[in-house]
Amino acid sequence: MLDIKKLLQIAATKSASDLHLVVSLPPIFRIDGELFSLDEILKKKDFGDVITEKELQEAISLILTPEQKTKFFVDRDLDIGYALNDLRFRINLSYEKDNMKLVARVITEEQPTLEQIGMPKIVYELLNQPQGLVLLTGPTGCGKSTTLAAMINYINNNRSCNIVTFEDPIEFLFKSNKSVITQRQLGSDMISFAKGLKYVLRQDPNVIMVGEMRDLETIAAAITIAETGHLVLATLHTYNAAQTVDRIIDIFPPHQQNQVRAQLSMILSGVISQRLLPKVGGGRIAAREIMIRNSAVSNLIRENKIAQLKSVLQTSGADGMVTLDKHIKELYNKGLITQEVALGQMENPNELE
Repeated sequence: MLDIKKLLQIAATKSASDLHLVVSLPPIFRIDGELFSLDEILKKKDFGDVITEKELQEAISLILTPEQKTKFFVDRDLDIGYALNDLRFRINLSYEKDNMKLVARVITEEQPTLEQIGMPKIVYELLNQPQGLVLLTGPTGCGKSTTLAAMINYINNNRSCNIVTFEDPIEFLFKSNKSVITQRQLGSDMISFAKGLKYVLRQDPNVIMVGEMRDLETIAAAITIAETGHLVLATLHTYNAAQTVDRIIDIFPPHQQNQVRAQLSMILSGVISQRLLPKVGGGRIAAREIMIRNSAVSNLIRENKIAQLKSVLQTSGADGMVTLDKHIKELYNKGLITQEVALGQMENPNELE
């Protein structure tokens, strides 16, 4: 029998970031970015037999409510938050080849801080601002949720604000300190991000966190809220600052794009693009590109000269900006990552020489 609760506990105790359960494969764990079978994790043979379709169906049914089962059957995809004793997980359910599939992200109990994740001081300044749009970007699994949680924790511990989060699902559980924090979950607390954001201004917010800006309505609402004197923190699945600006503008119809450029040029406080790299000695470390809005960045966005943003990043270190290549080079020079890792992640590997 597939004991899903035991597997989730193993994922947490072995410091895995994710657990994968797929029919015809053994349980798979992701640790420091690499995939390992259950046998490899426990260093035993024949412990992690391949999962059968019936086993996975029965295991998944044990962790879903009747309402969740119905929604999963109809939509064929489902994101839920799941608690097991004092452990928390973000679980994604889907189908592949007409079989159920589960991926569970382990959510650490410890609340992350900006100091722990090595965030530069310029980001602290962004979070102290009363308004603006701060975007955190990067591929899946690059630590966006942890970084976003660290940002909320910083504001909660240093400012007197009303913070409202919009999440799918709720991951880190925040405890109000200097700020008041309310967390809203897609599906149970709101129908959609866009509808939740439509009414948030009536809730007297100072800071709004959007777990992911997925569609035109959500992006438009986030921009409007930032324009009206609020601080908005949000994520996007984009590679760097320039691509982030392009993605936001391109999602709007052509006749609205000039207006959106003008809006972004005034309210986009900063873009933090990150990825996690294997660290020398084990674990992973974040490499980041940071763009801060200054007069040059504002002008380039307004005039649709997005391709020139990179040159501003390269020449604006005094403003706290840094390109991804430069930060990767710094990590390599400090002995935190290997040359192989650095060369594999840099856009222009020649800069390492």
